[in-house]
Amino acid sequence: MISIYNSMSQKKEEFKPLVEGKVGIYVCGITTYDYCHLGHARMLVAFDVITRYMRARGFDVTYVRNITDIDDKIINRAEENGELFSDLTTRFIDAAHEDEKSLSILPPDVEPRATGHIEEIISIIETLMSKDCAYRADNGDVYFSVSNFPDYGKLSKKKMDELLDGARIEVGELKKDPRDFALWKSSPDEGVGWDSPWGYGRPGWHVECSAMSNSCLGENFDIHGGGSDLLFPHHENEIAQSEAANEKTFANLWMHNGPLRVDNEKMSKSLNNFFTVREVLEQYDAEVVRHVLIASHYRSPINYSEQSLKQSSKVMERLYTALNGLDTAGAKSLTNSRFEKAFLQAMDDDFNTPEAFSVFFEMVKEINKEKSANIDTANQLGALLVRLGGILGILQNDPEVFLRSTVSSDIDPQEVEALIAAREQARADKDWARADKIRDQLADMKVVVEDGAGGSGWRIDR
Repeated sequence: MISIYNSMSQKKEEFKPLVEGKVGIYVCGITTYDYCHLGHARMLVAFDVITRYMRARGFDVTYVRNITDIDDKIINRAEENGELFSDLTTRFIDAAHEDEKSLSILPPDVEPRATGHIEEIISIIETLMSKDCAYRADNGDVYFSVSNFPDYGKLSKKKMDELLDGARIEVGELKKDPRDFALWKSSPDEGVGWDSPWGYGRPGWHVECSAMSNSCLGENFDIHGGGSDLLFPHHENEIAQSEAANEKTFANLWMHNGPLRVDNEKMSKSLNNFFTVREVLEQYDAEVVRHVLIASHYRSPINYSEQSLKQSSKVMERLYTALNGLDTAGAKSLTNSRFEKAFLQAMDDDFNTPEAFSVFFEMVKEINKEKSANIDTANQLGALLVRLGGILGILQNDPEVFLRSTVSSDIDPQEVEALIAAREQARADKDWARADKIRDQLADMKVVVEDGAGGSGWRIDR
């Protein structure tokens, strides 16, 4: 049994899919007008772990993660660059896929784009207008009528008076009520847009997701997810327009990952603490960055800092050091062991990755003990650690390669091997002074020498 925290009920619930053994998940993806930043990575990695685990538990998962490839930010950026909006989005979609691959984020089963669902968007708006839940303003814009949907605010728990206090009408908007939101935005004939019953224009952001989820998963599906920053107004608006149009529950369960902060501050270009994924990966190992993003519970805030990177680097080094020298490929992974049971228990409890890592640390202790006592058992434990690590998207690399590499290092492996060979010879000649001098030289290079029965190995001091 998997227990999941439902943002709608604000409590953990036993997960019961609509169809036994199958899961439909829709997650709001990126808006493609710039490179993916760490906040995007937080969301992408969180739901990658969730879908990986559900599949590991035997569910047939259909994971839908959309791409917003038309909105104000995209149009404005394209105009600034003097390029077609479609050229801009294509470039950044390709870049996003590269970043996802670098962080071992598996592609979704379906990746719909808003521009590919204009007909479905128009159909939803027509339905809402026929039910008096939407109206066309004199300027050609179409708005959702919040006052005609009594359940508005049920996800965010905001009351109507709160919504009214925080709402306002922007310049150029002709809303009947400041709480209303745009379903269709009129455009000049030469601008970006499509023909519709209300004139030339383009969809509002919120209705795009309703159309894409409806098209890919149906009017009612299991799980809707996204960042906590989308809970209001985006997800609230999705619920309103979808349930008003279809007259049934939109998503049965809502999941939201926590925010990412940088040195305990909100990530912002104005604070000069805004980092894209590719900027970070130029300095830090991708698996270390992934660990930073999954070491905390997916609902908890993450504080990204130099200290957190160093801590994650040490954790990954500890795990890979335990695996180093083991035959995990040739060994049969232990099944139904106390470690696997503890891991599954942790992940069944709302995908509790911090607790899952505590199980990994217990396994490391056992592996290190068995390396000298029973290498076959150590190999089997190592194979299990690799298998369970794969569910979190880590520990799939060669341990020796990981331990001897670092993104920002200019260490020459051949030079290190030559120095270690020279040290081995000095030890054989019982020239302890020279052996110690070479070891100190390697230490200055941030290389740790590890002597063992089979000779001396080495790793980068992270």
